Amino acid sequence: MSAKRSIVAASLALTAFTGLAQAKELVVYSSRQEHLIQPAFELYTKNTGVDIKFITDREGPLMARLRAEGANTPADIFMTVDAGNLWQAEQQELFQPMESKVIEENIPAQYRAESGQWTGLSLRARTIAYSTERVDPKELSTYEALADDSWKGRMCLRTSKKVYNQSLVATMLESIGAEKTSDVIKGWVANLAAPVFSDDTALLKAIDAGQCDVGIVNTYYFGRLSKEEPGVKVALFWPNQDDRGVHVNISGAGVTKHADQPEEAVKLIEWLTTEEAQRVFVDINMEFPANDSIEPSKEVAAWGDFKADTINVEVAGRRQPEAIMLMDRLGWN
Repeated sequence: MSAKRSIVAASLALTAFTGLAQAKELVVYSSRQEHLIQPAFELYTKNTGVDIKFITDREGPLMARLRAEGANTPADIFMTVDAGNLWQAEQQELFQPMESKVIEENIPAQYRAESGQWTGLSLRARTIAYSTERVDPKELSTYEALADDSWKGRMCLRTSKKVYNQSLVATMLESIGAEKTSDVIKGWVANLAAPVFSDDTALLKAIDAGQCDVGIVNTYYFGRLSKEEPGVKVALFWPNQDDRGVHVNISGAGVTKHADQPEEAVKLIEWLTTEEAQRVFVDINMEFPANDSIEPSKEVAAWGDFKADTINVEVAGRRQPEAIMLMDRLGWN
């Protein structure tokens, strides 16, 4: 065989090997529900030929599984909601750093780990929901103001056991300090019109039914309910527009510490930050895009513009233990 033919044969063999390697399956452990991630994964497979197997469960069991499996884990990516959960996974050494200019260019620094171990993929605001029948939005201003006596017997809250509220309180601790945060929580608890709810949808329905007048919810729950029940008598209000802004959190992902295919895993996460994938998240789950060059869906845009808190979402994890102890001590069940 001539030298030229040898080079060509070697090149063809390398191409074939690269194709086989790329076609290998990526495994994702995800606490996001199947219907929210499957469309994006199917689109990626269609674009690249890379198959994606995903296993869904709650974040706690998935993190425990990653710890137990150690170097034998099949998972290349761990995907979950809330920066508090991503921070916990990082503290448990379940991730490895991602070096990616694509992610750095597409996702603002406040929605990424400083260590580079995880990144946000979509955003949700945790904001005030109010009755359009019994509340004049001029009565509303800040999260803190809901602790005033004027809201006694008018407020609903979700359980403090949910990470969304833990992250909200953690960022409040960072922004306004422990003493003021304690006073706010005391006021919220004193103003409750009913026992805490297990989920945001039930809370929104309670406002609509007249059980309470205001509450704090993630925006996409309002979006889903509005879609299912167009006549719901509830609206969203953006608090703290004259100071720190609305509390915003993320869904996100990172490459697992023992990933078999870390480079391919990074490629998938990079693609999830692009417009093609971001549109799947924002259109299906009515979330905000984490890539700030992309517009939200028409339904979400109709809620109006707002100033978001610029605090790095890592704070939600770093101060989470303190937030949980405070909420428990002050009777927020």
